[in-house]
Amino acid sequence: MPEASEAKVKLATVNESPASARDLLRIVIVGHVDHGKSTLVGRMFHDTGSLPDGKYESIKAMCERRGVPFEWAFLMDALQAERDQGITIDTSQIWFKTDARDYTIIDAPGHKEFLKNMITGAAQSDAALLIIDAAEGVREQSRRHGYLLHLLGIRQVAVAVNKMDLIGYEQDQFDLIEQEYRDYLTSIGVTPTFVIPVSARAGDNIVTESTTMAWYRGPTVVKALDSFLPKATASDRPLRFPVQDVYKFDQRRIIAGRIEEGSLAVGDELVFSPSNKKARVQSIEAWSTIPGKEQPTEAFAGESIGITLDEQIFVERGELASHVDHAPIETDVFRARIFWLGHESMVKGKTYRIKLGTMEAPVTVQSIESIIDTSDLSNTSSHQVERNQVAEVVLRSRRMLALDEFEKAPKSGRFVLIDKYDIAGGGIISMEGYANQRDLITSRSTNITRVEHGVTTEARAFKNGHKGGVLWFTGLSGAGKSTVAVALEKKLFEKGYNVFVLDGDNVRHGLNANLSFSPEDRAENIRRVGEVSALFARAGMIAITSFISPYRSDRDRAREASNGGDFHEIFVKADVATCEARDPKGLYKKARSGEIKDFTGISAPYEEPDNAELTIDTSVLSVDESVEQLVNYVEMKFKV
Repeated sequence: MPEASEAKVKLATVNESPASARDLLRIVIVGHVDHGKSTLVGRMFHDTGSLPDGKYESIKAMCERRGVPFEWAFLMDALQAERDQGITIDTSQIWFKTDARDYTIIDAPGHKEFLKNMITGAAQSDAALLIIDAAEGVREQSRRHGYLLHLLGIRQVAVAVNKMDLIGYEQDQFDLIEQEYRDYLTSIGVTPTFVIPVSARAGDNIVTESTTMAWYRGPTVVKALDSFLPKATASDRPLRFPVQDVYKFDQRRIIAGRIEEGSLAVGDELVFSPSNKKARVQSIEAWSTIPGKEQPTEAFAGESIGITLDEQIFVERGELASHVDHAPIETDVFRARIFWLGHESMVKGKTYRIKLGTMEAPVTVQSIESIIDTSDLSNTSSHQVERNQVAEVVLRSRRMLALDEFEKAPKSGRFVLIDKYDIAGGGIISMEGYANQRDLITSRSTNITRVEHGVTTEARAFKNGHKGGVLWFTGLSGAGKSTVAVALEKKLFEKGYNVFVLDGDNVRHGLNANLSFSPEDRAENIRRVGEVSALFARAGMIAITSFISPYRSDRDRAREASNGGDFHEIFVKADVATCEARDPKGLYKKARSGEIKDFTGISAPYEEPDNAELTIDTSVLSVDESVEQLVNYVEMKFKV
């Protein structure tokens, strides 16, 4: 076996940094408490002969004074409290250097109470080394840590099965642990590159190959780390430049911040989201420019800069600058997979503050879709999320948010939630089932002027004998919207009302024939219908719209299109089970079989109205009873 001094590995202390500017890979070391993370790193310090002179001796002397056994972990423990309690309670970082590249190794706590610190360390990492005790096997915390790595987007994972000396270096026990944990990680989308049997205490397979486990043919821990590939550089991604602040110098407004991803150059056209204001970069102001040297014309990810624009547009802290062609998503609702760390449970309906880059905004928990058991990945329903649980939730904001989906942009697709003044949770963003609303709120028409009508709203109401307005029917497919709408139209017409039904299927035969059922096209479908129904209302008619219209934001936008006119949201209520039992068009059956994708209530969300003007429960009311209730409502609300 090669001597430790021959290992081509060098370590530096926490206060040192790599001497050469080479590729840097950040590795987080995680695992169940007492499975040996700190011991592994401490042993690595010692075996490479990289400790500062006298460090090993001073730690041994300290242990003798306190009357406690020497632990290799003490070589890298930084806090006095850690030695007293015997557990790592904070992350510590060391520089690690091989012939291949430079590393930052982050040793993260494994104790359940300190998972917040573990997440903090893992969030900074490009790859992970996960430790499992060979004697104890795969524990709940081992699965939880594996799931958190997945949650944070870390896909390069090596597993070290530690303390092999305690089980006599038995291959059979190692094989069982390897298979169990490989199967688990694979099931959550993580493929461990290596599973390595080691003994950190004895130094087996850490830096040098073990002579006691000749049956193992794979690499040592150090060689495994060298095999990991660095991620694509942040500069290669689309530009994400969160606005930190705006400074005024002489006649200039300097927009300051740190480029998180991508790059920008003088002359580039930028869009600031979610305000959607555009301007071109006039200059780049660098903080450390040498006197007499010209200001840069380009800036890249990781640089803190200021920029001036060719137009004096108003932007503020929290906006996200990007290039026009690669802008972020704009939405007021999204799905999230969160890990809850708050001392108080996350509950449906409660409002927290979300932090996305430099932006903070209140968000409300619209729904808790499921609680995920990280041990077996089973889902359970609940109205609250307890501390250290993983859950899938839907969050809604009162304002538009600029964000990215985690799968497409891991860095800008993460967020944290703040409860009072504490970080209570973190998560990743998904837009599954929800639309990017950017195009819905962006006006591209220019040089247009509204034409005022020669007939007033009051004159139309007097002529018709009733006010114009919109009855917006919303509800699941099969709830009875179209049936009730057509019956109501007939009854109101017989009473002398000027009324017309806009039905979902009919509109998609003509006006919206070019739209699919994707979230974006669903939203555009409702936007168009909202505008058309508003025109009907301005013409003095009562427009009855019968659309699932599953998103609250789209229904709110339809209300806004009425421009202060009479808009009445009618919730045609029936639960999924009732609608599926009716299934008049056979759509639920097709959705269950997979023939129809993005079907509301099955594979796409439906957001019930918060404050509908009227609710018609068709699971208990007949069609005639529903129509009678609606006629009474119209006669009361639309009289002149």
